[in-house]
Amino acid sequence: MKTTRRSHQPAFTLIELLAVITIIVILASLVVSSMGFVTERQNKEKAKVQIALLSRGLEEYKLDMGIYPLTPATSNTDGTNNSGLLYEMLFYEGYDYVKQSSPATWTKTINGVTYAKSTKIYIKDLDPSSTRQGWVDLVSVPVLPTTVKDPWGNEYRYRTAVGYPPSATLPAAANAATMNPDFDLWSCGKDGYSDPSKGADYYDSATKKGNRDDIKNF
Repeated sequence: MKTTRRSHQPAFTLIELLAVITIIVILASLVVSSMGFVTERQNKEKAKVQIALLSRGLEEYKLDMGIYPLTPATSNTDGTNNSGLLYEMLFYEGYDYVKQSSPATWTKTINGVTYAKSTKIYIKDLDPSSTRQGWVDLVSVPVLPTTVKDPWGNEYRYRTAVGYPPSATLPAAANAATMNPDFDLWSCGKDGYSDPSKGADYYDSATKKGNRDDIKNF
């Protein structure tokens, strides 16, 4: 009578399987967290590049027009709702001029004061039909109003030291809190919060928001 030997194949025990799964979960979490860190770092670097591009465009605009794009004298001191000015004056006015055929006049009137419009596109990357920087909403034809957004989808903050229109009856200072003598330009960062009046180190532990992650030119 022949006896057959059973060959036992080595197998994982339940404890070994759990150990392997645990290691996989730990490695996966490390990969995800590192990817988040890399993405956040890329967003910060992109915001710095965009602020540099916008600042350069503002300086070129000033050289041609004699003034920076002015925020209203009644503008919010936190720089909100002003990024549309950047799009309008650094891109749209030049685009609008080029697409027209020799306009008879090229001026704009704000609160009864006449200002010259720009005839030059200062930042081509603001073109919403291509959105190379991804900082304006994609549309087939550039339109107003259009806001300029940072890599986190929040509107860039912008304010000038002098508001329009400078006159004897209206205050010349648009924002008493302006840090620079010409203009302030910044991103709220990932948390989407910014209140310059509370200082650069302000942080609210309850909401986990503050000014520490702001990226600015001041």
